[in-house]
Amino acid sequence: MAAEYMPLARVEIEKWQDGVGTLSFDNVAEEVPVALVYNSISHVVMLASPQNLQDFALGFSLSEGILQRADELLDCFVSPVTDGIHIDMRISDERFDALKEQRRNLTGRTGCGLCGAETLKQVTRQIRQVDSSALFSAEQIYAGFAQMKLQQELQRLTGATHAAGWLGADGKVEIVREDVGRHNSLDKLIGALVRAEHDLSAGAVLITSRASFEMVQKAANAGIGMLAAISAPTALAVRLAGQAQLTLLGFVRPRGHVVYTHPQRIRR
Repeated sequence: MAAEYMPLARVEIEKWQDGVGTLSFDNVAEEVPVALVYNSISHVVMLASPQNLQDFALGFSLSEGILQRADELLDCFVSPVTDGIHIDMRISDERFDALKEQRRNLTGRTGCGLCGAETLKQVTRQIRQVDSSALFSAEQIYAGFAQMKLQQELQRLTGATHAAGWLGADGKVEIVREDVGRHNSLDKLIGALVRAEHDLSAGAVLITSRASFEMVQKAANAGIGMLAAISAPTALAVRLAGQAQLTLLGFVRPRGHVVYTHPQRIRR
């Protein structure tokens, strides 16, 4: 019998403070195997938070280059099963033929963006150069992170999830997606933005994690021109952002930030 998954569980705990232990309960984030299946062929299993999975399916498919456009995803069904969740997708014949040529068979881990890549060329595939009209003041970015924090319900309840948020051209955080994996949260956000037909060239993505090269790669391939992270970027992420014409910010705090590439999108 298929299980119905919730994004968190209530567990009994023994909590200690100053040498005194008490029995209590705590919320913990669920981490569920999610199989992404294309035209009846299983492609990858990722560990993810079991929510916003249609967004995840579309965002992952676009950011990984499996699809080039949203309309190439013809059907998408999310089905809880005994050991996890199946996302069964039907994609166009052209894209399915291209997928078979890739011959990728991934086994995902939380926050792992490279699991299963078979060659170095798969890791550093050609990145898209963005053409973005995004322009924000530092104060809008700081305020955006504050707005996003208020919308991180799963993080507030469990303390265990990352988030990716969309800062619209008007300076408002319109969409937030959460997941136990930072890459998953970005895929979910990209999927939600594309489904809602947002102009991805006009805003910025805010993330509650470090900026790895794959976070930059996913953002650039979606046409997003600015990525702002609470933590640090890696050197490869900085090089990739420079090549992609993407504005990369790190160490964003309420009154400060570091610009690593293409500062022209930060209003002085």
